[in-house]
Amino acid sequence: MMKEDKITRRDFIKKSATATTGVSLSLSVIGAPTIRPVLGASDKIRMGFIGVGNRGWKLLRSFMSHDDVEVVALCDVYEPYLLRNRSKVDERLINELGGKIPPMGENEMFKGKVDRYKDFRKLLERKDIDAVCIATPDHWHAIQTIMACEAGKDVYVEKPLSIMIHEGRRMVEVAKKTNRIVQVGINRRGSSIYQEAVGLVRGEKIGKVSIARAYRISNMYPNGIGNAKPEEPPKGFDWDMWLGPRAYRPYQYNIASYKFRLWKSYSSQNGNWGVHYIDAMRWLMGEQAPVAITAHSTKSILKDDRTIPDTTEAIFEFTSGAIIVFGMYEANGGSMIDSGEIELRGTKGNLYISESGYKIVPTRAGQFQDRGTLIEPVEKIRERSERSMRNTPTESAANLISNFLDCVKSRKKPLCDLEVGHRSNSFALLANIAEEVETRIEWDPKKEKITNNNEANKLLHYEYRKPWKLD
Repeated sequence: MMKEDKITRRDFIKKSATATTGVSLSLSVIGAPTIRPVLGASDKIRMGFIGVGNRGWKLLRSFMSHDDVEVVALCDVYEPYLLRNRSKVDERLINELGGKIPPMGENEMFKGKVDRYKDFRKLLERKDIDAVCIATPDHWHAIQTIMACEAGKDVYVEKPLSIMIHEGRRMVEVAKKTNRIVQVGINRRGSSIYQEAVGLVRGEKIGKVSIARAYRISNMYPNGIGNAKPEEPPKGFDWDMWLGPRAYRPYQYNIASYKFRLWKSYSSQNGNWGVHYIDAMRWLMGEQAPVAITAHSTKSILKDDRTIPDTTEAIFEFTSGAIIVFGMYEANGGSMIDSGEIELRGTKGNLYISESGYKIVPTRAGQFQDRGTLIEPVEKIRERSERSMRNTPTESAANLISNFLDCVKSRKKPLCDLEVGHRSNSFALLANIAEEVETRIEWDPKKEKITNNNEANKLLHYEYRKPWKLD
């Protein structure tokens, strides 16, 4: 068994030569060009955080662990989160969500004045903020990222990148036009285990790969997210702002603040969980985009309020002939693969991998084949002491953050830039579309259009509620 040494930020990412002093051109919120100084290696990066609930709290803490980060502003639509005061959180939310409510307590940890905003646009107007971290519900990511880029801010945005494919492409275009650094929080891109495995797979260590599989399995039977009636939101919760570009509807406790992931207007489990695994599989295999997608789904077991399936399986086909399978099972339990979180099956052997390690298992000769095994078994498992502790960001996410901070200063492309994030997110969104139209869809990855179903193309975007827009 091979052991891996502990990785530091500077060891993991070889920092480029110290950035020279200069200027970069960006756009302000209202579109006027502004001149911003390029940060040097020793400069503080002044940051604002938009969305500081469950995931936002973890990212906030991780960014705060870096000496070259200065937290200067927070934004959230829920006042207790904004004030970092857990004692003010609605008791029903605490009872129903438990550990999904962040512990908070950062007020005693901040090293300077931290301004608070309920409207992210006010935060973006600040000329003294270099970068923002966006960890809001998925339906907000596109608008906030685009506005942040136009305001001259670099952006760390949580996955999934967007809830519509049109949004993702527009985000790529605006970031390129404004010359902004944008990192997408698809964690495994920052994993040293996965980075090593990419070289092995593409070097045909396991031979030619014909199929990759991954599953997210969580048995939510019998109650799922439950059934709730429309009612008044918790005190201090700006429900209208939370909805943003989405159509108005009454508040329900099983939508916000955490369970929105089970409502297709705001997220999806293909996007929430699937994008992590799908991104890793396509990265390992060297694939950019599928050319056909089939999805089979059902909501026959859980009788909760969710508007997405409780069981779904999507198949992605490539021009290479390879396929990827992703399953989301929330009405049963157990494992679908031998070990790890992802399985790649090759002509010489199979790879089983997670962020904790990997193993390569040789396969025996099949029918009519007179040969022994073609490769030796390999196993690499990280020691428990090297793995992230519970309720802290994983090593891979922490490395993505470190890489982002380095790129803010060097202006180099980050590990998971917008094009990478958009391409991977498109898999999940195409699976959602295939579920919706209940047919195999064919995809042109260059034009980003569905070529065999005009009705399906209507699901590439939606009409925003006024006054929100992408441009």
